[in-house]
Amino acid sequence: MTNTSATSGTKASTGRVWLVTGATSGFGRAVAEAVIASGDTVIGTARRPEALADLVAAYPDRVEALALDITDGARVDAVAADVLARYGRVDVLVNNAGRTQVGAFEETTDRELRDLFDLHVFGPARLTRALLPQMRERGSGAIVNMSSVGGQLSFAGFAAYSATKAALEQLSEALSAEVTPYGIKVLIVEPGAFRTNLFGKDAAYFSEEHPAYAETAGATRAMVRDGGGTQPGDPHKAAAAILQALAAPETPLRLPLGPDAVDAITAHLDGIRTEITAWEKVSRGTGFDGE
Repeated sequence: MTNTSATSGTKASTGRVWLVTGATSGFGRAVAEAVIASGDTVIGTARRPEALADLVAAYPDRVEALALDITDGARVDAVAADVLARYGRVDVLVNNAGRTQVGAFEETTDRELRDLFDLHVFGPARLTRALLPQMRERGSGAIVNMSSVGGQLSFAGFAAYSATKAALEQLSEALSAEVTPYGIKVLIVEPGAFRTNLFGKDAAYFSEEHPAYAETAGATRAMVRDGGGTQPGDPHKAAAAILQALAAPETPLRLPLGPDAVDAITAHLDGIRTEITAWEKVSRGTGFDGE
């Protein structure tokens, strides 16, 4: 069942109503399946909603598939209005749609950078703004933004990808401070290497190579090209962790997933503290004398 236009009246739903973008594979599909297992209702969006036909057929009363390219602003607005008109609410929004981008900073074109920000930042921001008023007015809801370990740190070849995820995280942190008084939770998910299709040939995007970066960004390029299907993380366990965090009385703002994510982020934070400490005297000595 693929619906593309609003209908009058409110559609009956079982449990909470979840809207999950990029729901056809990877984390999106795993979250959708976990939500179904919990007894809630899922509205899964994707550029190819027919890929959710099996879930729709198995759970016709609790799963709906909608066509959505998150970078199409008009379509984002239309889908949000349609869902609210028919369901009356969205209890949990999961901004999951995305892709991998690999390229050295110099290799990455302006168009590539803008396209990735449209996908990872501007699209999710627009959808969130469209659904936020009804959550705020009801005094409940949750927004889950799928980031990455790259939202906290970066390395050669991931300049653009990490920049978009860092931007999404800072938007989310401010959003959390603004909407917590209205009973709305914000959860930033920071996975490490999970066995999704992000490293697949159809999902990973590579900037044009420059030989100057063969040893730096090139190593990351090779890791992504050869790493599909070997990642240690289980997306279904990630989905279970996300649902557990949302159900907790004190939902964390950030949820790293996977030992690699926890280790990388804590080591990065330790490195920042060490650097700040080493330069603390210089940093503190920048005020006007005598004040």
